[in-house]
Parts: sequence; C-alpha cells; structure tokens
Amino acid sequence: MSKKKKEIKDLERKITSLIISSPNRDFNYKQIAFSIGVNDTKGRSDIIKVLNTLLKKEKILSVGKGKFIAPAIQQESAEGILEITTTGRGYVVSDDLDGDVMIEQRNLNKGLHGDIVRVVTGKKNSKNKYEGKIVEVIERKKEVFVGVFQKSKEYAFVNTRNSRMYTDFFITREEMKDYKDGEKVAVEIKSWEKPKDSPQGRIIKSFGFGDDALDAYSILYEYGLSTEFEEEVEEEAAKINPVIEKEEIKKRRDMRGAMTFTIDPVDAKDFDDAISFKDLGQNKYEVGVHIADVSHYVTPGSKIDEEAQNRATSVYLVDRVIPMLPETLSNNLCSLRPNEEKLTFSAVFVMKKNGEVIEEWYGKTVTESDCRLSYEEAQHIIENGSTTIPKEETILKEEKRVTQKVVDAITTLNGIAKTIRNKRINSGALIFDKSEIKFKLDKKNQPVKILFKTAKSANKLIEEFMLLANKKVAEKMKQSNERFVYRVHDQPDHEKLENLQTIVKRLGYNLKLSNSELNGSLNDLLKKVYGKNEKNLIDTLMIRSMSKAEYTTKNIGHYGLSFENYTHFTSPIRRYPDVLVHRLIQADIEKEKMKTEELETLCKHSTHMEILATKAERDSIKLMQIKYMLDKEGEIFEAVISGVIDRGIFVEVVENKCEGMVRAKDLPGDYFVLDQKNHSFVGEKTGKKYQLGDKTRVMLVKADKVKKRLDFQVLN
Repeated sequence: MSKKKKEIKDLERKITSLIISSPNRDFNYKQIAFSIGVNDTKGRSDIIKVLNTLLKKEKILSVGKGKFIAPAIQQESAEGILEITTTGRGYVVSDDLDGDVMIEQRNLNKGLHGDIVRVVTGKKNSKNKYEGKIVEVIERKKEVFVGVFQKSKEYAFVNTRNSRMYTDFFITREEMKDYKDGEKVAVEIKSWEKPKDSPQGRIIKSFGFGDDALDAYSILYEYGLSTEFEEEVEEEAAKINPVIEKEEIKKRRDMRGAMTFTIDPVDAKDFDDAISFKDLGQNKYEVGVHIADVSHYVTPGSKIDEEAQNRATSVYLVDRVIPMLPETLSNNLCSLRPNEEKLTFSAVFVMKKNGEVIEEWYGKTVTESDCRLSYEEAQHIIENGSTTIPKEETILKEEKRVTQKVVDAITTLNGIAKTIRNKRINSGALIFDKSEIKFKLDKKNQPVKILFKTAKSANKLIEEFMLLANKKVAEKMKQSNERFVYRVHDQPDHEKLENLQTIVKRLGYNLKLSNSELNGSLNDLLKKVYGKNEKNLIDTLMIRSMSKAEYTTKNIGHYGLSFENYTHFTSPIRRYPDVLVHRLIQADIEKEKMKTEELETLCKHSTHMEILATKAERDSIKLMQIKYMLDKEGEIFEAVISGVIDRGIFVEVVENKCEGMVRAKDLPGDYFVLDQKNHSFVGEKTGKKYQLGDKTRVMLVKADKVKKRLDFQVLN
C-alpha cells in the first residue's frame, strides 16, 4: 500500500471513529479538522474528499449542507411518528424502541408534528429518556398549512399560530402577489434548504380576514381533510337529471302510499333515512326503513364517486359541515325531504309488537315522506300523545299539527323500540347515554352558551330501527357467502379494563371483569353514575378501554352492540361504506358478481378517514369551548380531576365540561410527586393528594385560543 493510500485510510479511520463516538452530534469539515488535529489547507482538502467517500460508502450520513452524522446502521435507529410539544421539543414514538426518543428543537432537522421520521438515538439521559436526532423525514403528515400573512416591503411570512409549529414560512417578493397583511391563507412548502432557516412557502389559497374561517380550515388541514369540491366534481353533480323517470319507478317497489316520516336534528339539512309504518292487524306491523339511494346517482368510476371514496365521510365541525357529497346530492337530490318523491333503498320488516321480525324484504323503492319531525317534536308526541305540537318545540317556532296516524305510528314504534333495546341490553350490549355537547352560537358564530343533549326516547326510537336494519342486512349478506363490508368491534383490552377497575374502585364503584359478568357490570356502572359529576369522566374512561370499531371484510362481530353480524347501511349521504353496502346488496339481489378485490383496502381507508374526521370534530369542540371561556379568566369553577400526567393534572369544569390543565409546579402548598400507579400527585411533606376523579375548585388563569388550551389554578 502506498504512503498516500495509507494516509487516506488512516484519515478515514479517524473521521469515522470521531463521528461514531458522538452519535447525537453533527460535524462539518472544519470541526472534524480541529478535532483530529489537521490545520493545513491540504489536510482539510483531504478531509473533504474522505467525507465524500465515506458518504458514498454510507459509513456516514449527511444531515444538511456540509454536516455529517453517524449512520443509522451503526447506531440504534428507528422509524416513528414525531410529536412536537407546545414548548417546541419533539418526541419520536416508535414500536421499535422501548421508550420515546426526546428530540431537542435544534435536532428536529425539518421534521414537523405528525411526520414519519427516522431517528438515531444515543444513550438515555438522567430522566431515563432516549435522546436523539432526526436524520430523515420519511413522510410528511401534511403538505398544506394555514396561517396569517404578515407582510413587509421586501418579503413576508406566514405564521400558523400553532403552538406545535416551531417555524413560520418565508414568502419571497415574487410569491407575495397581492396578498394583504393579516389575510388568512393556505401555504405549502416550496423548498427548505437549511434546517435552521424558515422553509420557503408558496401561497395556494386565501380565506380572507375572518378568524372563523382560519379556525375551521386550520383544523381540516391539520388532518389533511378536503375542504372544497373540485370544479369538475361540482360540474358532474350539476349535470345529474333531477327528474325521476317513470321507467325507473317501474323497476322499484312503490311505497309512496305508506305513511312515512323523518326524524332528525332541528338543524339537519340532509335527511338520509325515513321510516314508514302500517298496522296490519293481529298484532303485526309493517315497518320500512328507507335510505337515500345514493348509489343510483353516484356510479363507480365517476368523478363524484372518486371524491366520495377519497373523503369517505362527512366532517361535522361545530359551525359547519364538510359534506362527503356535493350539496346538489346531499341536500337536494338524495335528501328525503317531505312531500317530494325520492329514490330509496329499503329494508321492509313485518314485525310483532315484541320486536320479533317475521318477514323481511330488501330492495330499491320509491318513497315520499309525509312529515318532517325534529327529535324535540317527536319527543313531544311520545310524551303527550297529542296531534298538536306547541311552538316552543317546533322547527319553525310555530304551532304544528300532525295527523293521528303519525301519532299512532310514533307511539307504537316507540314501544317496539324499547322492547328491542331491552333485549339488546339483556344480550350484553353496552349502553352509553353520553351527553352530547352543543353550542348556542350568535350571528358571528361565536359561542354564547354550552348545552348538553342527552338521547331521549325519540332519539332511541330512530337508533333502534337503524341498528335493526344494519344488523338484518349483515345477516342476509352473511348467508349469501359473498364478500361484504362489515362494521366490527373487537373485545376490550383486559389490561385497560383492569386499569378502569382500579380507577372506579377509588371512586366508590365496583366492576367485575369475568367474561360472564363484564357487560352486565359495565352497564350497571353506567346506570349508577348517571346524573353524577363523575359520569362524563367514567364514560370517557370506559370508552377509552374499548377497542375501536372499524370497517373490514373479515367479520368478527360487534362486541359493543352484542351482534354477531353488523354493517353500516343507513347513512350513504355521509358515509362511503354505506354506498358500498348498497352496491353489494343490489348485486346480490340481481345475482351479479361485483368486483371486490379492493374492498378491504377501501374498508381500511374509510376507517382511517373516520378517525381523522372524529379528531377534527373533537378539536372543533375544544376550540369552541376555549372561545367560550375567553372572557372568563379569573372566574372560579367546580371541577373534577379528569387526567393525571407527569406535567400535571387535567381538570374538567362540571357546569360546561371544558377541560384544561393545572401544571404540577403550580399545585399549592407543597412539592408534589407523581404517583403513576394510583393516578395522583402526592405532596412530599403534607401527603395531600390530587387524584383522578377527585372534586376540586379551580380558577381559570388563561384561555389561549392560539395554543388551544385552558390553564387553571387549584384553589383547594
């Protein structure tokens, strides 16, 4: 080996050894030269050549222009999801490691909240946490961000006002165009050269100057949810013939003569289900569950179908709905509005008063709703048996009259629904009567009051018949042995149930975990906490202990409902799996084979989109709660401790269910230490406890809309 080659090999060894010995540090060539004692021009030139060679051999990795780090293969490395805290520090959560990896902001290396990244790890720190550095962004969680345009003469920035976003977006003079200071815009990353600099952004859309638009679109973009329909989708929807042809009616069962009604929320615009009723005598009734025939208008391969497939679900924010289908379909053509002929897909049952189904029929129909009722109007009929509904309970705030046939139908159906519900409970179904948070908004869509709506008999009536239709459809398709879309719910995780048992025991309740007693014990617990301060907490904890329901072609039953077979058939306007189910049933009826190769993929996508939509809806509720609390700083509230983590305790205000945090360091009168096993903080000197489920008094210190959080102070 020549002297020169030997020198180069020796240099390679020194550089490699240096970089590997400091796994959490990056080096440039000047730092390497200093560290190994090279101070001449030729030596530094050789270092640059060696670095390029090592890079090609993948013995080192580049982490930015002119910066190098030890490769993942020589360090413990992992792929995971980056979570960034409000302080700007990151954590990578990975199944490949026995703990999270803490990433200081300087080591995020262009990683953003939610990104899939590759991280290299070093030793654990004094808190037994891995520390690491991101070496690669594998996949961005989102490509588009929403923020405020901030303009100067020569350049501009877009500030997302998101506490998890540690950088803003630099906008060049060429990209500034005619945007105005304070304008709400959507921006995408155009380039990002240096990790320490702001990424260069390109503005793709303006939302004007209203905060509400920014709030809504920020939430939607956070989860990558569509906001508007492409022009070609709207154009295709506009071309659909709204006239129901006589030839189409001839192909269907005509049920326009059956007494039919809808029951929906007072502010509903899309009515995708209706019920018909006919007394057949001899304790027999014909009950039809009629569902909007979306599959007639939305055909496979169309632009509308592609868009609906991609969206998979409508998204319900507090102040607006982002529909799965264009409004031409969702609010007009498909919506079962009163006194309009509509194409429907129906499940028609002949039933006894005890809920037993003795005949069933499935197929395409034409129907006409005689009456639209809100849940409040239907509830008045159930409670009073009256054909007159006072104006206080009506949609239009005017006295309303219905026929005696409607009253008789609703009264009878309510009795059948109660019987079916009791049978479900006795068979092991879980019944969550969780209060739904609603907001009274002013003309500017700002919250002026928080309301809680609990399901009453009218809600349960509709629920039971929709459940019945979904169950019976699934049973029918199971018998046909054709591939099908099921809605399944696995058994709960036993470890989570044991944790739940421990918590409820401290609150004075019992929970039996044996297989034969579990469901009955869970329902008994739900009954006991009804109307109590801790109800919402226990409901939430119980739901968290359950598995997530999902769509799949592999049927394992539905644990929560205690059904062996279950699907979603009743809401095709807002759920794409229901559209698939309609197509599958029709193919079965016509003895045709439907292509089902991609069915499981579509199921997984629909489940994923449902999860994102749910998260967006929760964020919308939380943001509206924060808005409601903005003018209440300094006020005192009764609260329940709803969560305990290492940073402090979460408290939920009893009167409005707004949740915020009290930091551990702000707990009064002592130094408090986390007792993770017992879900509490304990004072070192006093022994005072702040424990999950405890009642306490708190004062609102700060309501922060930008950081999306409420900060409280404990008063006792």
